[in-house]
Parts: sequence; structure tokens; C-alpha cells
Amino acid sequence: MHPVAYRTVSVGGLSVFYREAGPRDAPTLLLLHGFPSSSRMYEPLLARMAASHRLVAPDYIGFGHSDAPEPAAFAYTFDHLAEIVDGFTAALGLDRYSLYLQDYGGPVGFRLALAHPERVAAIIVQNAVAHEEGLGPLWDRRRAFWADRAAHEAALRENFLSLAATRQRHLGHDPDPGAYDPDLWTDEFAFLSRPGQDDIQTDLFYDYRTNVARYPDWQAWLRRHRPPLLVLWGRYDPSFQTAAADAYRRDVPDAEVHILDAGHFALDTRADAIARLAGEFLDRRAGRGE
Repeated sequence: MHPVAYRTVSVGGLSVFYREAGPRDAPTLLLLHGFPSSSRMYEPLLARMAASHRLVAPDYIGFGHSDAPEPAAFAYTFDHLAEIVDGFTAALGLDRYSLYLQDYGGPVGFRLALAHPERVAAIIVQNAVAHEEGLGPLWDRRRAFWADRAAHEAALRENFLSLAATRQRHLGHDPDPGAYDPDLWTDEFAFLSRPGQDDIQTDLFYDYRTNVARYPDWQAWLRRHRPPLLVLWGRYDPSFQTAAADAYRRDVPDAEVHILDAGHFALDTRADAIARLAGEFLDRRAGRGE
């Protein structure tokens, strides 16, 4: 048994909370979470994969149990979050790792990959978009917010940060809503309801437009480096289209792609399958010396 440890480390004067499990000398899997989640979303993998891997899952600044300074004191941009996560890996001495990217983990993780390609042993993408076709009809209203923040911010906040939206991010279009633990979204909503979160998350989502602008850079990096790539996609995701999963094959033709009967947070209901697919993928590539 490899119990999960719950720790904090100081990065740039800020406290970064993280979860860690597995042997220190095992291959490292750096798990980067989505919105509005935290490292807690990876507990199912920490419980299932720690026998053969060192799993490290930080909370971004502004999320979970990490510090959440006011936007006046901390610029909530994806560049800045990636800078903190980069400092986090340095603080832990992580100089070689595989990346698990989900939702916001994609923009953070691809920034790390572009900055330090030599550190990336492999990439696992789970409902994290790097291609325009991944952004479905729900993004029309979000693009309007990016184009005119003042005109659309009130509506964005009302929808984006509501309990109903937090619930829907998990359930999506899954025909079996009874498979989901309601604590998944009620706990997330409790974090979203903390003082200052509405400003933090609105600022950060306004910056999401910079991710879409960088999709071509991330695609070029994938084509150039051809990392071992596993793509796992919950088909019931209401926000990120399944076409995005196949799009990764344009950049990495030998990418392994699996469409799962799951939602945006596929670990909610398919943790066993994901742990098996991820473990086999990492072991197989390691066995080939990649």
C-alpha cells in the first residue's frame, strides 16, 4: 500500500498544496487538474496507480487548498499559473515526468512542455483541448465574453459559476446520472463560493482566450517532438467535443485514442479503466525505452 500524502510547498512566497503517492524512485506522473476542480479529482488514480508510479498532483494558485490571493495581488493568467507550477516542479526536484492533462491542465501543461521539452517523458490528455474543433456551441457565448468583457461579464458569472453549471460539468449528457456522487459538484461549489472566487475565476477565464490563440503553437510542438501520447475522452462532455480527441492524431499519428462512456471528468465513473489504460501506456512506452 502507498498512502497519499497531503503537503504544501512554498513557491514564490505562495503556499502550493499537493497530493503525492507512490515510491520516490518510480517514474513520475504530474497530474494537472481542471476547472473548477483541484488535485482532489485525481484521488482515484492515486489509489490505483501508486504501486508503480510516483503521482504528484498540485492545486493551482486560486484553487483547492493552495493560496488564493486577490487578483490585485496576483495576475490570474495561464502564463502565471504555469510559472508557479514550473516553480513547484523545481521545488520538488522533478526533472523528468509524464504529464496528465485535464481541462485547464492542458493550457498549463502545454506551457510546461514548450518551456522544458526535455522533461516530458509522455503525455496523457483527458478532455483537454488543443484544437479549435474541440470547442462546441457552448463556446459561442464565451467567445462573446472575450470579445466584449464589459457587456457579457455579468451573464458569464451567473452561468459559469453557478451550482447548476458546476453540476452539469460533471453529468454532461451521460444517460446514467445515478452513477455520479453529488459530493463531486457540491464540494466544488463550496470552493467556488469562497470570498473572492468569482473575481479570480472570471479573470482567469477571460485569459482563456490566450490558450485558443496558442493552439497552433501547441500543435507544432506535438508535430515536432512526437511525444508518446495517450488521449482519453469522455464522450458525454457538454463543452469539449469528441472531434478534439481525433484531432491529436494529425499531430502525433501514432497517438493512442480512446473514447470513453464518461463525462468531462471521466475519472468520476471510469477510474478503473483509465488507471488500466494509463498504466499500460506508461509501462509499454517505458519498456521501449521512450
